[in-house]
Amino acid sequence: QVQLVESGGGLVQAGGSLRLSCAASVRTTSMGWFRQAPGKDREFVVAISWSGGSTYSTDSVKGRFTISSDNAKNMVYLEMNSLKPEDTAIYFCAADRLYRATYYLAGGGMDFWGKGTLVIVSS
Repeated sequence: QVQLVESGGGLVQAGGSLRLSCAASVRTTSMGWFRQAPGKDREFVVAISWSGGSTYSTDSVKGRFTISSDNAKNMVYLEMNSLKPEDTAIYFCAADRLYRATYYLAGGGMDFWGKGTLVIVSS
C-alpha cells in the first residue's frame, strides 16, 4: 500500500500562484495530480514518471502548471501559475504502478490516492 499526503492548498486570487506538495511513502512507477471541481467529475491534470521524469498534462493547464519530483525525498510537486477561477477544485495526488498518460487523459485513474487538498481561486 502506498500512502500519499498532499499539502499546500488554499485560497488565491486569479492570476496568482500556488504550489502543492505530495509525500509518498514508497516510490511507484508514476505519480500525478487529478482534480475534482464542485459538481463535476474527477479530471486528470498532470502525471510524471519517476524514471526519466517524463510528464504529460491536460491541455487546459499546459503552460501554467508544472509537475516535478524529488526522487531522494519521494516528493512530487505541482507548481500552479496564472490560476483561474475554473481551477478551483479539490486536488488529489495519486500514484500508479504503471505510467499510462493517455489512459489518465481518457478518464482512467491511478492505483493509490491521497485525501486531497482544496484550492480556491477567487475572481
